[in-house]
Amino acid sequence: MTIDWVVKLRHLLQTLAFCLTVATLQYAFAPDHPYAPPVVYSLLIGVITWAVIDLGREFMPSARETGWPLGWQGFALVACGILAGWFVGTHTADLICRTFRLYGPWGRIHSASDLRADILITLIAGTIGSYWFYARNKSAYLLRRMREAERHANDARLKLLETQLEPHMMFNTLANLRALIGVDPVRAQQMLDHMIAYLRATLDASRATTHSLRAEFDRLHDYLELMAIRMGPRLSYVLELPPELADVPVPALLLQPLVENSIKHGLEPKVEGGRIEVRARRDGRHIVIEVCDSGVGANGHKGSGKGFGLVQIRERLAALHGPQASLDFATDPGGAQARIALPLAA
Repeated sequence: MTIDWVVKLRHLLQTLAFCLTVATLQYAFAPDHPYAPPVVYSLLIGVITWAVIDLGREFMPSARETGWPLGWQGFALVACGILAGWFVGTHTADLICRTFRLYGPWGRIHSASDLRADILITLIAGTIGSYWFYARNKSAYLLRRMREAERHANDARLKLLETQLEPHMMFNTLANLRALIGVDPVRAQQMLDHMIAYLRATLDASRATTHSLRAEFDRLHDYLELMAIRMGPRLSYVLELPPELADVPVPALLLQPLVENSIKHGLEPKVEGGRIEVRARRDGRHIVIEVCDSGVGANGHKGSGKGFGLVQIRERLAALHGPQASLDFATDPGGAQARIALPLAA
């Protein structure tokens, strides 16, 4: 059994605040009497009641949802706590008040009405306090379950997005391979070898939602080598990854759609081809990845800001990081630029 003493201390402080409130209310109804006795009685009765209930439940089988004993045991524990708080707290408080002469000139009042009022206050306060802690525990449990369900839903959503994205990339690659077989079988064979290596790396990466930025750049290198076989000297590329960012986790297959977009809409329509540059850098608490091409720019990328790949990237970033991550896409006569910003892990 492991007790979280930080949580227990927080519960104790909340109990003390509640007891002081009760004592203040009692004094408000009898301002001509000393304030000290109600404070002493309230604090001792409340702390003893809290100790019996909150510490005692750690030694009893408890419900996972609430952390409280099951069935009649929970009611029995609350009843025992209130009774112990009343008897032990009352006698201890009386001893302290007599010893330090806190009663004032009136002395302790033993009237039946005052006794009934004190018992009623103890019963009501003990019940309210117990129910408050019970409700707080249950709310905390439900909040944990909700966050866990949300996390699983995000994981499932990311997996769905990946299953949609990978066939899209494979279709493009196989279509390119089919076209190359009839034109240049030797280069088609080389392309097939690169594709096998790329698929092997992709299979390893598909077993996780995220992987290192180094792995993402390695896969991107394999893909660009595939495209270089088909496009020849019309395609050149640069990949820049600072060593200190190599192990930063990123969503798997994050950059692939951006490079595909640059090739399909930027470089392929351009007779002389062009250049693709992929760079990663740190910007404060974010990592920024830029994919730029020197293709036809706005003439070829028209409307592609809402294309399949870019939509998938935005949805994946939103599922993983919410508003902390972003994808910006722009074109000009000199090409297209995509910029991804991701928060760095604390």
